[in-house]
Amino acid sequence: MRTPHVARRRARELAFQALFQAARGGSDVLDVWEEVRSEAVAEEEDPTYGEELDADTLALADLLVRAFDADRDEIDIELAGLIEGWSFGQMSQTDLNVLRLALAERRALDVPGEVTVEMAVRLAKKFGGEDSGRFVNGVLAKVLRHAADRGASGAPSAPRA
Repeated sequence: MRTPHVARRRARELAFQALFQAARGGSDVLDVWEEVRSEAVAEEEDPTYGEELDADTLALADLLVRAFDADRDEIDIELAGLIEGWSFGQMSQTDLNVLRLALAERRALDVPGEVTVEMAVRLAKKFGGEDSGRFVNGVLAKVLRHAADRGASGAPSAPRA
């Protein structure tokens, strides 16, 4: 039986695929999500996970995509304030969309900050370039510090990549 951890990882990867494909194609993220979702459901079994996709995994991915869609402007404003010396156009689309997903997750779910950072770093390392994990870790560490400074959470420091 699949552990909740694996289900959450798979949900994040599906949500990331939707965000990434929508950004690359200039498409509506919810429309792209429906395509990604349909393709994932149509697969008999993904050898990466070794099990069929379940309803809980799809529901979490759906929640993450919809959370991003609902708060996209605020998420992008927050990111723009944290990324020094970079514009979204200069960033890797992988890194940008991993960061967007992580911020959407923090807004939508009651997940400890360090867990969000760790999962985002894993996504960045899996799908991004050589420095993606470190870059994502650094930006999200700032997110956690700013949240702690505002008193919004008692989030501990981000783990090091």
